[in-house]
Amino acid sequence: MAQITLKNLAHSYNPHPASEQDYALKEIDHVWQDGGAYALLGASGSGKTTLLNIISGLLRPSHGRVLFGDRDVTDAPTAERNIAQVFQFPVVYDTMTVRDNLAFPLRNRGMDAGYIKARVDQIAAMIGMEGMLSRKAQGLTADAKQKISLGRGMVREDVNAILFDEPLTVIDPHMKWELRTQLKQLHREFGHTMIYVTHDQTEALTFAQKVVVMHDGRVVQMGTPEELFETPAHTFVGYFIGSPGMNFLDAEVQGNRAVLPGGESVDLGAHYAPASGRVQIGIRPEYARLSADQGLPLTISRVEDAGRHRLLRGAVLGKPLNIVLAEGEAVEGRSRVLFRPEKINVYADDWRVAPEERAA
Repeated sequence: MAQITLKNLAHSYNPHPASEQDYALKEIDHVWQDGGAYALLGASGSGKTTLLNIISGLLRPSHGRVLFGDRDVTDAPTAERNIAQVFQFPVVYDTMTVRDNLAFPLRNRGMDAGYIKARVDQIAAMIGMEGMLSRKAQGLTADAKQKISLGRGMVREDVNAILFDEPLTVIDPHMKWELRTQLKQLHREFGHTMIYVTHDQTEALTFAQKVVVMHDGRVVQMGTPEELFETPAHTFVGYFIGSPGMNFLDAEVQGNRAVLPGGESVDLGAHYAPASGRVQIGIRPEYARLSADQGLPLTISRVEDAGRHRLLRGAVLGKPLNIVLAEGEAVEGRSRVLFRPEKINVYADDWRVAPEERAA
C-alpha cells in the first residue's frame, strides 16, 4: 500500500492548450492517504475517469507529477505501479472457472498453491460466490461476472491501491447495496487504499470515508459525507449532493443578514464581510420550515409523497424552493417559510464564504 500524491497535475487532450478551458483536468494538488477509502464523484465529463487513468498509468498527464509513497511514477507503466483495477464492464476469462479467474493474479506472480487456495476461498466468501467456484465464467450473469472482477481486483494483498471505475453500473439495483457493503468490509479487513469513481452520490456517500467532488475538470471539495451535506464548498456540491439538492437564492449580504430582491431579509446567524460578485444564500430543504406569519413569502405549487417524507415544491420571490416537510407538518394556512439561521451557507461566485464569527 502507498500514499498517492498528485503535484501540480493537469491534463489536456489538446496538444497545444491555449487556456484553462482546454484542460479536461485542471491543475490539482492532492494527497490520497495510505489505506483510505475515497470516492471520486461527479457528473459525466467532470474529469473523474481522466484523473483515475492518470493515477493508474493509462494516461500520462500534460504536466505535474504522480507519486506513490516517495517514488515518482509519472512515467512508469501501469504494470510497474502495483495496482489492481476494476472497470465499469466486467473483464473475465470465460473459459476459466470462477476459482481460476480469482486465482489468476496470484498464480501469475508465482504464489504458493496453499496460499492461493486460502486467499481465493476467503475472497469468494466475501463476494458470495463460494458455491460457484467450480463453474465456468461463460454463461454467468453480468452481475456474477462483475463480482468476479471485483474479487480478482481485491485478491492480492500487496497492491499499492485498488481503483474502481463505475464498478456497479451493470449490477442489478438489488445487488448494489450488498456489494457496497462487502467492499467496505474488505476495506476494513485489509486496509487497501481504494479509489472509487462514480456519478452516483448514494454509492459515493455509503462507500467512502472521504468524497472528492469534481466539476468541470476541477476538484471543488474533498470531505466527509457530513461536510459535503452541511457545508458545501461550491454551489455545485450543494446542488449535486442531497435529494433534492440545496436551495439557492440571490441576496446581498449585510453583516448578519441577507437581503433578498424586493427587500425581504433573512437572519444568517453569523457575521459576514462584504462579498462581491454574484452572492447567494444556500439552504438545504431539510432546514426550511413552513410558517403562517413569519419568514419569507412562499408560493406553494404541490406536495409530493416521497415515501420516507413529503416534499413541498414551491417558490420564493419567483425562485424555486424545495422543503422536506417534518412528519405531521401542516401545510394548509401556511404561506411563509423560515430557515434555520445556523444552517444557511453564503456563496460568492459559486464558492462558499466563511463567516467572520458565529452568533452567540
